[in-house]
Amino acid sequence: MTHARFAPDRGLAARMVVTMFLLGLLYVAFIALLVALGARAIVVLVLAGGLLLAQYFLSDRIALFAMHGREVSPREAPELHGLVDRLSAITGTPKPRVAIADTDVPNAFATGRDQKHAVVCVTTGLLRRLDPPELEGVVAHELSHVAHRDVAVMTIASFLGVVAGLMTRFALYSGFGRDRGNGNGPPIGLLIMLVSLLVYAVSFLLTRALSRYRELAADRAGALITQRPSALASALVKVTGEMSRIPTRDLREAQPFNAFFFAPALSGRASLATLFASHPPLERRLEQLRQISLQLGREV
Repeated sequence: MTHARFAPDRGLAARMVVTMFLLGLLYVAFIALLVALGARAIVVLVLAGGLLLAQYFLSDRIALFAMHGREVSPREAPELHGLVDRLSAITGTPKPRVAIADTDVPNAFATGRDQKHAVVCVTTGLLRRLDPPELEGVVAHELSHVAHRDVAVMTIASFLGVVAGLMTRFALYSGFGRDRGNGNGPPIGLLIMLVSLLVYAVSFLLTRALSRYRELAADRAGALITQRPSALASALVKVTGEMSRIPTRDLREAQPFNAFFFAPALSGRASLATLFASHPPLERRLEQLRQISLQLGREV
């Protein structure tokens, strides 16, 4: 395998900039409207800011705790550590911490605010099902997320949605704004709730669109680094197919972390519409890998 690096992804960078710009405009308009309506938004902003900071600085610990993952030493998992060592050396990136989650759900994720605080976690279900080239493709995919600072970007991008969601609940349960009338118009609390719901919906769609492209960018980077798009495609097919055999209870526990996973933990029921999905459709990911394979002069 030749020496390579995670090249800057101009498409991903452009989408990150555009998404952040649109979210910033939405944020300014939202706060201006709340102030105009007389909402005491400072409490919600402080609370949301605290949640953002906790998620930003503790994302690795929170994710490992929630997924029952634990860091493993080279002695405990020599092959996995060897794989991460090799890919880190090839890409010229700092080696992240390595963890294993004891669950039969076949998946992997990377988290951490930057390369120095990153951790790559694979599940025991994934280790049992994939062969070495397939596992290499999955780990390269996750290392791409670390290299492109995807976790930090998505955490910041989700801030407005958190603010809007908290504002909606605050309007529903605390009744703020009811003490201020506005003539014969609707109560200010109701206006705030409706505006917050709209802002949440728009920010949700923007961050989900960014998340889907982020996964395609990680697939592309992983395939180019390993020079084996067919192995990554095979891993995608295996992981997605095996999901249908996992007990629904286990999938339900894993679903809140879909945005972090290599492939979403879907139940046997109909999946969400593509517009609301955190990952692009399997067919779209496989087609991209097929195109990369053709560019490399190989077949998927």
